[in-house]
Amino acid sequence: MRKLNVKGFLIRSFLLVGVICCCSLYSKSQTVTTPVITKKAAVKLPPLPRTAVSIIDTFFKKYKTSGTDTAISYLFGTNKLFTDVARINLLKVKLDSLQRSLGEYLGKELIAQKNAGTSLVFYSYLVKFTNQPIRFTFMFYKPQNDWVLYRFKYDDQMDAELEEAGKINNKRP
Repeated sequence: MRKLNVKGFLIRSFLLVGVICCCSLYSKSQTVTTPVITKKAAVKLPPLPRTAVSIIDTFFKKYKTSGTDTAISYLFGTNKLFTDVARINLLKVKLDSLQRSLGEYLGKELIAQKNAGTSLVFYSYLVKFTNQPIRFTFMFYKPQNDWVLYRFKYDDQMDAELEEAGKINNKRP
């Protein structure tokens, strides 16, 4: 009868288990794993400086989509010194009632832009409605880094000014 070589059997078994483990580890290292994304603290970037034109564009978008109240609140909210809520609300009411008589808002056209240095700018817009146009004038001041509303006016005197400019007496030599 033959004796079983236990020592040789254990060595071969140990080697076979080692080869199987190495192969399985190698195959796992070759598979593509998706990276685990951990939530990191958001990097807070400084806000982009608002330009006077971007404030005006946002104002007109809000005026068209949300109405007078939201647009005026946004515009006057650019300057923390405008704290007279009663006067701002009165402006909203007057402008809203005027708009009802003017008809539907159709758009805007830039009439004039003037600069007084690099910190004070003036913009005048023809605001088109179905019944008649009006003029919005904006003045912005940049005390440090950000533009803020300095003045806002509206009127319907463009036709009178245009007519006056067309008179003979206003010709310049």
